[in-house]
Amino acid sequence: QVQLVESGGGLVQPGGSLRLSCAASGFTLDYYAIGWFRQAPGKEREGVSSINPRDGSTYYADAVKGRFTISRDNAKNTVYLQMNSLRAEDRAVYYCATSTWTSGASPNRWQYDYWGQGTQVTVPT
Repeated sequence: QVQLVESGGGLVQPGGSLRLSCAASGFTLDYYAIGWFRQAPGKEREGVSSINPRDGSTYYADAVKGRFTISRDNAKNTVYLQMNSLRAEDRAVYYCATSTWTSGASPNRWQYDYWGQGTQVTVPT
């Protein structure tokens, strides 16, 4: 059974950092694309960053380029999202998801099959 569990969210002051983790079970991260998405109140879920180990490709939304970094630890079957220089507009529920079929590092949520439950990131204004 494919399962994704996010952790690492919380309250952080503007300019601070958080590292989100996405622990996978029931499959091996070596083969499938993993994406991080976020959803702020009243807004659609949007792609933040993704990685596809099959071709080494990565994707970052313009809003997070230079501040967020996606990485994998194959031994722990875990994907991370390091978030630095956090801003109030980064406040959202962050989800990780995996795609069993897409090529590349897609930012499109419709291409992802399995989702975690989400973790809240709060950055006060």
